[in-house]
Amino acid sequence: MLQQPQRALKQPLHPLSRPGGRWRYIPWVALGSLLIFCPAAFAQSATTADLKVALDTAWVLLTSFLIFFMNAGFCMLETGFCRSKNAVNLLAKNLIVFGLSTLAFWVVGFGLMFGDGNPLFGTSGFLLQGADNSPAVGDAYRGTYSALAWAGVPLNAKFFFQLAFAGTAATIVSGAVAERIKFLAFFIFSLLLVGLLYPITGHWVWGDGMLANLGFYDFAGSTVVHTVGGWAALIGAILLGPRLGRFQARPVAMPGHNLSISALGCLILWLGWFGFNPGSTMAADPLPISHIVVTTNIAGALGGLAATVTSWIYLSKPDLSMIINGVLAGLVSVTASCAYVNLGSAALIGLVGGVIVVFSVTLLDSLKIDDPVGAVSVHLVCGTWGTVALGLFSVGPGSYSWYGGDGPLAGLFMGGGIQQLLVQLLGIAAVGAFTVTFSLLCWLTLRATVGIRVSEAEEIQGLDLGEHAMEAYPEFQVGP
Repeated sequence: MLQQPQRALKQPLHPLSRPGGRWRYIPWVALGSLLIFCPAAFAQSATTADLKVALDTAWVLLTSFLIFFMNAGFCMLETGFCRSKNAVNLLAKNLIVFGLSTLAFWVVGFGLMFGDGNPLFGTSGFLLQGADNSPAVGDAYRGTYSALAWAGVPLNAKFFFQLAFAGTAATIVSGAVAERIKFLAFFIFSLLLVGLLYPITGHWVWGDGMLANLGFYDFAGSTVVHTVGGWAALIGAILLGPRLGRFQARPVAMPGHNLSISALGCLILWLGWFGFNPGSTMAADPLPISHIVVTTNIAGALGGLAATVTSWIYLSKPDLSMIINGVLAGLVSVTASCAYVNLGSAALIGLVGGVIVVFSVTLLDSLKIDDPVGAVSVHLVCGTWGTVALGLFSVGPGSYSWYGGDGPLAGLFMGGGIQQLLVQLLGIAAVGAFTVTFSLLCWLTLRATVGIRVSEAEEIQGLDLGEHAMEAYPEFQVGP
């Protein structure tokens, strides 16, 4: 049998010897050159200050987006904790509240909070009509928002960041008054809270107002955001009264319809806190940002663990709703002091928050105050604890590179005496008194005019049909 001749192997051409091969690489070489040399050229043409402003602005906007996303967390958390017949109502409130916040804060709130004025409130900068007074534009333009002049980012970035905070304060109220409040009453109250209440107390602390002048500190809002929302929620819950059937001989449980989305909401909020707290530096400064991220996370983690163990012992089972609120309790608790305490103190602050939130929920039940999602316990009680904790655990000026000489005095447990703690207690009392008074007047006025509670028949039927004429889960209904 004849052997077939062996075929010669076809040798591949060298890439540059292929037809047109040399020239097809030129665009890639050119692109690589651009990627290598353009940043260097830009760096030479741009000043160091320009680059810092760009980085700081990107950081502030990124954290603002995280805080904005917390609206989704509140939306899921509150909806899951409530009954299915009220799901649309909770979703609608949490969705519309940021639109309301945007309008109110743009028109009047931002000016009241950060506009130059007097120790009680700002009197300029409404409708965002004021000169950008950041260091990036020079001293010649300062004079409208002096309280924010320290932040070297554009005015619009400052506004959006602070707007995200304002929206959070309004959202806190939604859960505590859930399943029985009229949509219109909540609509109006949210406008009043973000347009007037929140910015006035915020001016006292963050707008170079009277509490700031006394040496009161609240880095990211345990008092400014959380206790303000918590006090407003408490007054609303008391004036509304409990849900039908909630309290008889003893409290009657009304389980939430979807703890899966509540757990998802908790995780979204946990993520959002990494914008809430570190973003309050309003600068892309690696050391404080890293420190604040870790103190925030440690407090949230310890809060969740403490609530798990506490509910396991006190309520016989590790209650998921308590675990969720324990995580949030730890995060709220460390919000005031996250930049001013060490990691061990952050762990202790979060742990205490996780314990007290469990007992606070049961205490409110014993007082027949109906809070379907635990908002008062998480935000008011733990926000107050967190503000006190700053006066106990702050390490004192000079301890960290970002602390400098501007910051709270060393806390009572850190060898600094009682002075900072007393100032913190004074601030808590002042903000609490004003918020309770303002909220009481608003809720009473709404009750006397548009009314604040739906009818008994509507509450039994569910607010989804009564207030919105639709259902979140129509396919669950039995029948044609």
